[in-house]
Formats: sequence, structure tokens, C-alpha cells
Amino acid sequence: MKMLKYTFGLLVGAVVFLSSCRDTVDPNIPYTDFDTGAYLRTIDRTSTTFNFFDLASSNFALTLEAVDSEDGASVETVDINVQHRRLITGVGLEYTPSAGPVTVKTLSASDFGANSESRFLRTSFVITAAEALAAVGLTEADIEGGDVFEFSLELHDKYGRTFNRENVSGNIAGGVFYSSPFQYFVSVICPSDLGGTYAYSQTSDYCGDATFEGSVTFTATSTTGSYTISDAAFGLWGECYGDAWGGSVRLNDACGNLTMSGTDSYGDSYSMTVTSSDTEKFTFDWINTWGEYGTVTIFANDGESFPIFQ
Repeated sequence: MKMLKYTFGLLVGAVVFLSSCRDTVDPNIPYTDFDTGAYLRTIDRTSTTFNFFDLASSNFALTLEAVDSEDGASVETVDINVQHRRLITGVGLEYTPSAGPVTVKTLSASDFGANSESRFLRTSFVITAAEALAAVGLTEADIEGGDVFEFSLELHDKYGRTFNRENVSGNIAGGVFYSSPFQYFVSVICPSDLGGTYAYSQTSDYCGDATFEGSVTFTATSTTGSYTISDAAFGLWGECYGDAWGGSVRLNDACGNLTMSGTDSYGDSYSMTVTSSDTEKFTFDWINTWGEYGTVTIFANDGESFPIFQ
């Protein structure tokens, strides 16, 4: 009987302890400077990339939930700051502005409201690429594919405290429950969608003046912006030798800069130079290390269009 009472007492104690922990989970938020505080749980990342080819329509958008012992009511303002960075080979990261992040938008307590999914207050915001560029003092012409915009949040509560990426703990920033990093990295990406079969026209005097037509297939690989070419000589071998082309040559699209890599079945490598480009077609000169060459125009399929290549 004594053992039964002892076991029952432990069980009750454990239940009370767990209940107590659950009741105090929200205010007891571990920061480097505070034992209690507030954080901004990431509910939805609507948009976290900028399209290099369409910066005018690109934006950064989040839905956040303010979590504290007052169900989010302690939040006074949230500053959204931004800084642009670029990785320069042999140099490292270069930041603009170099002095540090600048505020691009400030949310007030009135921007947070009730929701049907939890008791905490939520807010959603959108920052356009144009707003981010203006904040850091850059224009679209200054941007390159692979650039990154670092957005960081600073939560100011009505008690005069500030919570940000500098004092946030690892549990809050990286924990699945908290999901509140206080910083978000928005990359400038270069979508590439050249996979498909296209009609081409080629002119070459490699084996006598000739203009010939055909079709070529670009097949996407596991590397973004890289495509295998079904015939990297674009019919020249058939025209000159009556032979089918063979090998493994790729067309590489790096933010509109087209290059060739790889070799044919004889070990010769290929290169290309784009000479003209519009939405309906693009033209380039190609040559391989054997000395074969030609000028090729690739035509967009009906209802499709190309970006401007270079």
C-alpha cells in the first residue's frame, strides 16, 4: 500500500509538473539577455526569392505570429531591415550599405490582428524588390544573379525591450516549435526553362556554303540551368559527313549568359557566342576544337517566348 501511494504521488507530481511547464511555455522564452520575452513565429513564407528577369514583380512576403505571455499584445513595433550582399571571388562578401542594415518597413501593434487558428496575434506583410532596392540605394541595373538580400527583424515591446537576431537563442531561431529566426535570406534567382525541342536554321561554309534546317532537343539535367544538347553540331555532321553527331555537350544558362561545355564522341570541346537575341529567336556562332563551326538560329515554339540571352 505504501508503495502504491508513493507511485501515485509521483504520478500526480509529474502531471502537475508537466502542466506547469505547458502553462509557462509561452512567457518563458530563452533569450541570451532575457528569461521571458516575445518572438515572431513564421507561419507562412509566401515569397522568399527575387526573379532576376522580373524584379518589377518580385517581392518578399511573410505571415508572422507574435507569441508572448499576453498572446502577442506586448508587441509595440517591428522594424524590418534589409541589407544587400554579393559574394565576390577572391574577396568575400560585399555588403550594401556597408554600414549595416537599413529599415525598409515598420509594423505597428495595429498591424497585428486575431486569427481563427490560434490565440496569438498575426500579421502579413509584403516588401517589393523595388522597395528593397530603394532602401539600400541600388537600382535593377546594379543587381546580378546570385545576389542576396538579408532581411532582419527587430521586435520592440511595450516594456522597452528589443528582440532581434543578435540576442535570439538557437532554440528560438532554429527550433521547429518557435520557428523565429528574426532573419530571412532572399536570393536573386535566375529561372531557366529551356528544356524542349526547337526548330533551328544553320549556315556554315565549313564544308561548302550551305544553309540547312532541323530540330534540336535541350534536356534539363539535375543542375539548374544546364541542358544536354541532342546535336551540338546542329546537323553539320550529317551535312558534311553523312554522320550522326554523338557526345555529351551541354548548353548552360547562367542568368541569360549562354555557354557550352563538354565534348563530342571524338573528344572535341565546344564554345558559343550569342550574336543576337529576342523573345522569338536567338542566334549564336559555335565552334569546336576540331575546327568545325556554324551560325545557328533557334526559334521559339508557338505560344512560347525566350528571355533575352547574351
